[in-house]
Amino acid sequence: MILLAANPVLSFAAIIPAVILLVKVYKADRFEKEPTGLLISLVILGIISTAIAVVLETIGSAILGLIFTEGSVIYNFFMFFGVVAVSEECSKYILLKKKTWKSPHFNYRFDGVVYAVFVSLGFALWENIGYVSAYGLSAAFTRAITAVPGHACFGVFMGAWYGLAKACENSGNPVASKKARNMALLVPILLHGTYDFMCSLGSYLFSIIFIVFVVLMYIHAVRKVKTLSRNDYYIQNDYDRFGYGG
Repeated sequence: MILLAANPVLSFAAIIPAVILLVKVYKADRFEKEPTGLLISLVILGIISTAIAVVLETIGSAILGLIFTEGSVIYNFFMFFGVVAVSEECSKYILLKKKTWKSPHFNYRFDGVVYAVFVSLGFALWENIGYVSAYGLSAAFTRAITAVPGHACFGVFMGAWYGLAKACENSGNPVASKKARNMALLVPILLHGTYDFMCSLGSYLFSIIFIVFVVLMYIHAVRKVKTLSRNDYYIQNDYDRFGYGG
């Protein structure tokens, strides 16, 4: 981290991919731009979620090491799906929901995408700084086209379901809201686990499959952002609107 702070080139390379994606999602929010203070706090919460995830991953990897041979395919499967993906996506989601679920500013469905992506990219930003400070510009380039957009994609799918959950809650359908909240966790976990697990396999065939998977995920996420932005709608009921909902 000290090296990164002293080297403006490394600092720029670590930070700029996340900033570009944040700006793109922010611009896609067509109605009532979210307060700057709220967005900054979400990025900070994303950074905080990295610390939570590290603790959970340390515990999870220690437990897995007692059951499976470290580095084996079965170890990596449970590590990336059951430990890494669950720890990171749950950490992000819990802080996201704590900060925004009852916010009076959460009044359009697309707001859920904005909130989730800002938390996810706060996570990716801090994680990227760590990798770039350790491995230099080569890591910055690789992560700029894989890991950072990957976290953004996870955030898009989390936010799409999260926004739907809030819309269902405000329309008086708590059962559908709960199902959507579950999907807001399950979909990013599955995508994240698949991403990491395929990276761990290392063979030429799986490298090709990984590239196809990433490209398709990016395309779908971009389309999802455009569709939700274009079809955004007001979801806040009068109870929330006048501040009685807490």
